Amino acid sequence: MTVDVRWATTDDAEALATVLCEMAAHYRQAPLDHGRATATARKWLGDESPAYPHFALAFAGGKVAGLASVAIAHPGIDLERLMFLKDLFVREEARNAGAGRALLGFLADHCLREGIGRIDLTTEDWNEGALRFYDRLGAERHGQKVFLRLSGEVLKATKL
Repeated sequence: MTVDVRWATTDDAEALATVLCEMAAHYRQAPLDHGRATATARKWLGDESPAYPHFALAFAGGKVAGLASVAIAHPGIDLERLMFLKDLFVREEARNAGAGRALLGFLADHCLREGIGRIDLTTEDWNEGALRFYDRLGAERHGQKVFLRLSGEVLKATKL
């Protein structure tokens, strides 16, 4: 099956919402209201700069198959920008059909074209499917960093 990948636009808000809703269920989060997810996706996509898009969508057989959510940070310690892959998610019905590989290939092409030196990412230690996928791609595991988060009340207490 052919998988097509492109940067999402406001016209893709419904497709993005579909994947976000399925992703929330996969990660055992509270169900998302599809209408609210669509409105939020439309706002996010409308706020994006064309120079720094944040969502890539994969389509297979005319249906949305998955997403990659990214951010560009600069500079890295080597004075090259880096892409942080926040989420890579392929819908259950599209798994093992090449959508994840197509999304990462699309991102790698973008990085090489734009002079972005690397893609950094995290995954849960329990997500064996994702770990196998990244291992097959040749991703290096770096144990020297610790993932931390400021959110909720801590985030409020930290503001100036």
